[in-house]
Amino acid sequence: MSTSKDSLGHDLEHAPPIDRVAERKLIRKCDLHVIPILALLYSLAFIDRINIGNARLQGLEKDLNMKGQDYNIALFVFFIPYILFEVPSNILIRKVSPSTWLSSIMVLWGRWIITVCMGVTKSYAGLVICRFFLGLFEAGFFPGCMYLISMYYRRYELQWRFSLFFCASILSGAWSGLLAYALAHMAGIGGYNGWRWIFIIEGLATVVIAVIARIFIVDWPEKAKFLTTEERQLLLRRLSEDGAEARMDRLDKKARKRVFGDWKIYVGILMYLGVVNTGYSTSFFLPTILSELGWAAARAQVLSIPIYIVSAVTALSAALLTDRLRHRYAFTMLGVLIATIGYIILLAQHSVSVGCRYFAVYLIMAGGYITQPITLVWLSNNMGGHWKRSINAAMQIGFGNCGGIVASNIYITSQRPTYPVGYGVSLALLLVCGITCTIFFVGLKLENNKRERGERENRYDLPTEEIENLGDDHPKFRFVY
Repeated sequence: MSTSKDSLGHDLEHAPPIDRVAERKLIRKCDLHVIPILALLYSLAFIDRINIGNARLQGLEKDLNMKGQDYNIALFVFFIPYILFEVPSNILIRKVSPSTWLSSIMVLWGRWIITVCMGVTKSYAGLVICRFFLGLFEAGFFPGCMYLISMYYRRYELQWRFSLFFCASILSGAWSGLLAYALAHMAGIGGYNGWRWIFIIEGLATVVIAVIARIFIVDWPEKAKFLTTEERQLLLRRLSEDGAEARMDRLDKKARKRVFGDWKIYVGILMYLGVVNTGYSTSFFLPTILSELGWAAARAQVLSIPIYIVSAVTALSAALLTDRLRHRYAFTMLGVLIATIGYIILLAQHSVSVGCRYFAVYLIMAGGYITQPITLVWLSNNMGGHWKRSINAAMQIGFGNCGGIVASNIYITSQRPTYPVGYGVSLALLLVCGITCTIFFVGLKLENNKRERGERENRYDLPTEEIENLGDDHPKFRFVY
């Protein structure tokens, strides 16, 4: 049986107890250096992705002569490269420093795609091409951040930190509406309509901040410059103890088989796909949905702000509780239940008041944003080793974003203002999320029981180099749920 060691080769079984004061200081230091800069960048990334919804209200479709489902197609093309390039990107970030990779791709989509092209395009075809390349360059950002954050925290520390990062996207939806409302008043300046200035100003902000961010984005824990040598050793030790020898530092043939043959990843994809559709539906269509309730474009954008704020508060509250209680499954189901009630109200909207329909949007977003970040962290919690987490994050987020493709095509223009297909499909996908979360929960519990009974001890008969690269297949690893 192998001896427990951290990633630097230090013997964990005979190491002195961890200094808890030094540990708390280390965690606070990581919190200050890892999360804030990534949260800021993600808020900009999310705004660059969804600002097309605000631009739509300010005359985008009219100026580019868009008709029928043209808007939906412009949303759809983003996801083709976004899905296909997430796994290659997370393989590259493992070989390149995160600070260089993340800041570089932000500059590419901010300057060359959003600012120069989307803000000045004269045709619908130009818009579609811009959206395609936006998806290409943005593909690596979110899974890269997910992977990077997961490498700094223990499993029951991760949800709170990741949700702080994730809520940047929720709150960016709030101030994106406010900013779009302000930028719309620039209509006429330089001969541009207001929607063009939304793309140009927000894109320029992305470029400037991404260049500066290169200095502040952290690299992998073993190379973290903001930590002293002693702090790096302490960080790696506590992570190794939490992972119970679940290492995967080589991506050889056997490791690839373990990664791509892991049922948990594919269930995790369906969990995320089922709920991310709700996230994208509200991001892309919330201003339109609110305007269909009878409010003018400007008022609809302003009324979207409190919805995002409430969603952020509920997401953070759930994150804090799920870490404190050391439980994930019940919280995913709670979010599914809340959002389901919202969709049922909107499907029966002819029988309810406008105020009730507005409240239903709160329920949908709050419920969706409780569940969505937990599905990501829950799967990551049950992945062992550098390479396993890297590929898992990219696959779950990448293929799970097929939910974004669905969201782009189910809100049919001719079905305004009731959108029965949009709400019905979104409700069905939420049920898929709930079912797969249940399958995941039961599967993890059964596997833990097998390991407790010693049914995986035969893996100790494998060659030593393979035992040290088993990831979460290591017999000592226990799954969380």
